[in-house]
Amino acid sequence: MTQAFGYAARDARIPLSPFHFERRALREDDVAIDIRYCGVCHSDLHTARNDWHRTAYPIVPGHEIVGTVSAVGPKVTKVKVGDRVAVGCLVDSCLTCDLCDKGQEQMCRKGATGTYNGKDRVTGEPTQGGYSDHIIVRDHFVLTLPDSLDPERAGPLLCAGITTWSPLREWKVGPGSRVGVIGLGGLGHMAVKLAVGLGAEVTVITTSPSKEADALALGASRVLLSKDAAAMKSAGSSFDLIIDTVPLGHDIQPYLSLLDVESTLVLVGAVEPIPGFHTGLLLMGRRRVAGSPIGGIAETQELLDFCAEKNILPDTETISIQQINQAFERIERSDVKYRFVIDMATLSADR
Repeated sequence: MTQAFGYAARDARIPLSPFHFERRALREDDVAIDIRYCGVCHSDLHTARNDWHRTAYPIVPGHEIVGTVSAVGPKVTKVKVGDRVAVGCLVDSCLTCDLCDKGQEQMCRKGATGTYNGKDRVTGEPTQGGYSDHIIVRDHFVLTLPDSLDPERAGPLLCAGITTWSPLREWKVGPGSRVGVIGLGGLGHMAVKLAVGLGAEVTVITTSPSKEADALALGASRVLLSKDAAAMKSAGSSFDLIIDTVPLGHDIQPYLSLLDVESTLVLVGAVEPIPGFHTGLLLMGRRRVAGSPIGGIAETQELLDFCAEKNILPDTETISIQQINQAFERIERSDVKYRFVIDMATLSADR
């Protein structure tokens, strides 16, 4: 076992605070990583507050991890000590089922192991995340961080990035594709950047006229105000794919008529019930409503390599770990453009 130090939530009502805990000893296929930066995801907040009613306390959040390899097990060959690496939402899966075999570890038949609030596949002990000084991860789930990616900004690619990249790849977005993005937060701004990088014509769909300048600056071709009935009607049947990044339950019916024939609206943000909709909007155009989680490990590496090639990075604000509770409050107010990243070197102030 190794002694670890981080920030944890002990209860849904108590702010995160310094926390000493143990990491497992290095197994033969494990990689030990000193964490340099960790992104702050809305899921971290949901988990700390037990919004999904399944948090096991105490919990150390964080699944957008960038760091440096400090040790490897004897069977590890893909990375070496000193390499720059990254870890996303997964730290293990069975690696034997059909989905794992196809590179879809996130949908492992036996259940993927989350970076935090999961259970170690060998011992059953709770997993703890990246708001900490180091982490131990099975080598298959360690990603290589390309040299050209700024480690201070790259972390959110491991969640917000792959969550939007995966549907863009699944629905084969490329030059000439017409993509709509609903919402312009952490997920939405990455969806815009990545779709533009793939050559698509991108429209941001929003309730807020104030988002127009930001959307255009991120690369969108135009902005569609969903409260403008005339504009929405004029935009009917004009999208091949709509990525809905809104993190709360909401009415998707107004957006279905925006889809062209045999096109798809993909939900990537809301993990809760949504209101019903008229099925005729689907039947008459063979339209589809789908969901998409994060991607698998190979797809996530593909994303990192693509972002390095195209010079795509999230827009981030770096904070100290001591600011995490204020950051959570700001996330609730949508007061961040567009993702917080923790400089984990600031942990030293609490030792």
